Amino acid sequence: SKGWILTDFKSITPKEAYALIKSGEPIAVLDVRTPDEFTQEHIDGAILIPVQTLENNLALIAQVKNQKIIVYCHSGNRSVSASRILIENGFTPLNVKGGIAEWKAQGLPLAQ
Repeated sequence: SKGWILTDFKSITPKEAYALIKSGEPIAVLDVRTPDEFTQEHIDGAILIPVQTLENNLALIAQVKNQKIIVYCHSGNRSVSASRILIENGFTPLNVKGGIAEWKAQGLPLAQ
């Protein structure tokens, strides 16, 4: 992973992500954490595809290829890697800065 250097996708704050989800605009939410992490808590409506399996499972999100995809993990590192995979395959990822940890810190709602 190249980290934040040379990113060719947009990163947004958790509050910006939440506002987009609530806006009614067609948008997908992708959780790239592990199944165990997802089971504990996740953003409501999120699709789970762990980053390690994302490249081989892009067909699972092919129907949202023309939409923006909010991508998150725990702290924002795995989602950068996932966003790189998505951008290379023609998707439009929006990486959530700080991941679900920052989402929780800002008091935004989660599903369990």
